[in-house]
Amino acid sequence: MEIERINENTVKFYISYMDIEDRGFEREEIWYNRERSEQLFWQMMDEVNYKEGFNVEGPLWIQVQALEKGLEIIVTNANMSKNGENVQLSEESGTGSFPVNKNIENMLEEKFGKTEELGDNSTEEEGDEELEAANLWIIVKFKDFEDVIQLSHYFENFEGSAEETLYHFDNAYYLYLEFSQDLLDENAQEDIISQVFEFGKDSELTIHLLEEYGKIIFEENTFSQIREYFPVIA
Repeated sequence: MEIERINENTVKFYISYMDIEDRGFEREEIWYNRERSEQLFWQMMDEVNYKEGFNVEGPLWIQVQALEKGLEIIVTNANMSKNGENVQLSEESGTGSFPVNKNIENMLEEKFGKTEELGDNSTEEEGDEELEAANLWIIVKFKDFEDVIQLSHYFENFEGSAEETLYHFDNAYYLYLEFSQDLLDENAQEDIISQVFEFGKDSELTIHLLEEYGKIIFEENTFSQIREYFPVIA
C-alpha cells in the first residue's frame, strides 16, 4: 500500500486490488459487503497510523476513487461545528463545511456498497447463527517474554484447543489465539481468556499489522515449543 501524508489532518493512500486480495478480501466483498469493506478500511487505517502517525480523531471526511487497478482513498480529520450539524475542514485541507448526516459506517456504505441481503429462505436468526459460528480470536500483548514463558507452563494441558502464534513487534510480544468452536464451548473459551489476561493484556492491534510488520517467534504450537526451550528447573 502506498501512503502519502498531505498535511497534519489529511492522508492519501493507494491500495491495489492484488494487495486487497493478499489481505484476505475478495474484490466483490469490497463493493457488496459493508462489514468486510469496513474491516479492510480499518486495517488500512491501522497501517497508516503505524507508518505516518495519523490518529483518527472525531469525524472523518473520506474520498474514495476506484481506479483501474486499485483504490485511491483520501482521509481527513475534520472538526465538528459548535451546533454539531456540520463538519468543518481545516484550511490546509480546503475551507468549507458539509452537513453531518452520516457516520463512518454510512459513509463507507455509500462509497463501497451495502451488505448483501439475506436470501429469501434465510431469516435474521439464521444470519446471527452463522455469525456466531465463526471462531473467536484474541490478540494479547506481553511486555516481557518471561510472562509468555509463565503462561505456557500454566497451560501445560492446553494442546490442540486453539491456534497459537507468537509475534515480536515494537519492543513487545503479541500472542494470537484462535479458538476452535468444535473443541471448546463458549464458557470454556471465556474461562481460558480470563486466565490468559492474568499474564498479558488485550491488544487493539490487528492480525494483519502483526503479519505485515511483526516478527514471528513461533508460528504454531507456541506453548509447547516454549516449554521445550524453557523447561521448569526443579
